[in-house]
Amino acid sequence: MTEEMEIHIQSEPLRSYRNGLLNFFKACHCRDWRRKLVPGSASTVLRQTVDEREEISLPVSSLDDPRRSFPVNFIKKIDFDSLIQLCGEWIKHPMNIALILWSMCVAVSSSMQGLLLLGLLDEELPEKSSRNRWMEINNQVLNALFTLMSLYQHPSLFHHLVLLCRWRSQDIVDLRKIYCKNGARRSWEWAHMMVVVLLLHITCFSQYILCGLYWGYTIATRPEFSENFFNAAGFVAPVFAGAYAMYSPLGREYHFNSKEEECESEDLDLNKHDRVSVSQPEWKGGLFDCFHDSSVGSLSFFCSFCVYGWNLERLGFGNMYVHSAMFFLLCFAPLWIFGVSAFHISDGVISKGVAIAGFALSLCGLLYGGFWRLRMRRRFNLAGGKLCCGSETATDYFQWLFCCACSLAQEIRTGNFYDVEDGRFYMKSLGGEEDRNLLGCPVPRENRGGVILEMEQASMSSITSKGSAVEQDNCGEVSAEMWKPHFQQMTEVV
Repeated sequence: MTEEMEIHIQSEPLRSYRNGLLNFFKACHCRDWRRKLVPGSASTVLRQTVDEREEISLPVSSLDDPRRSFPVNFIKKIDFDSLIQLCGEWIKHPMNIALILWSMCVAVSSSMQGLLLLGLLDEELPEKSSRNRWMEINNQVLNALFTLMSLYQHPSLFHHLVLLCRWRSQDIVDLRKIYCKNGARRSWEWAHMMVVVLLLHITCFSQYILCGLYWGYTIATRPEFSENFFNAAGFVAPVFAGAYAMYSPLGREYHFNSKEEECESEDLDLNKHDRVSVSQPEWKGGLFDCFHDSSVGSLSFFCSFCVYGWNLERLGFGNMYVHSAMFFLLCFAPLWIFGVSAFHISDGVISKGVAIAGFALSLCGLLYGGFWRLRMRRRFNLAGGKLCCGSETATDYFQWLFCCACSLAQEIRTGNFYDVEDGRFYMKSLGGEEDRNLLGCPVPRENRGGVILEMEQASMSSITSKGSAVEQDNCGEVSAEMWKPHFQQMTEVV
């Protein structure tokens, strides 16, 4: 009987699983699930998704005032001083410097490619083999430049796609600042943003496929149709995305209800903590004090990219994954892409030049850390060094270029020492109520008399409050008992 019971118990889950599977297929056969596979169902699901996202975004308002005027006044005379100052601020960003260099390289290579295709260099290069060789060199250089730009832009695009799929309140506000004119709400904004983001993704993936074609085939064996198709897709998709962002509701003017915005901003101001920020914070330790916190020093050296992104997000400078991926790509993508492109270039001198350029660009990727160190120092009013040419800005880049792990460890130690909130540093709050009170008291060695006076006043007030409930004949005993702990505290302080 026991063996039969065990066999029955063991076969019961198998029987229930089999019955459940049969019931599922019977239900699928009876239901009208096939109607969901018709072509019209995709548009229905898309319409329902858009309606749901619109309902989510309706109550979310942009707290930033969208009524921003254009910063330049259109007058007859141009203020060249302001224009030069604006250009100087723009060019300080390392990504803008990289964009200028990238544009110059693209312009030179594209001009030479155009001259070869138009036959304007036939006298200088009379042989067809030499012309084909130079065309392949320009193809590899242009392929490397556009692939590098796609890799740099793709982390941010993936982040925007994640925000669109998640679609929370803060995600909506962040996406409006990027894709909506003046950062204001638009009708059916989720669908319009999704169109722009998908078109930009198509641009990047088209370039990746082109990169595979240029690296995997020679100029004689490369499929012409695939090359032309993905070249056209990589060109048309960003153009259409830019035009759609400008002429769709995303780029139109928007008139909003200012009363609602003001009320919400006032509510947020009332909810802020009454905390005192640190007006003049200091770096926690010197640049080479990595051994003061061995865990931070080890993580900064062995997990630089992950810790770097985490620290920037904690300080309020953006998404952790975007910063980590961007820093990694800036340091290794040029070396990889230019190295492979140099391998496919037949000319020895140009091949070495492309490889050296890739190594130099990878080394300059460390300047990305210097830029955000500069932003951190300016936002939190941290002291800057003048080791390099007497300039604080140059010193920030110099420290990251020649000692990136030490600079990162110092930034992490400083972030750990303070609490970060609303772009400011606050002193870390201690656990208990007594610890909080001690934070407001002066240090005993700096002001002993003040501490004793405060204790005497506190003890006198407590005696006065409690003495009213005590009889006169017991007053001496009560006062002695209540004075005893205060005398002990004063003795410890002194």
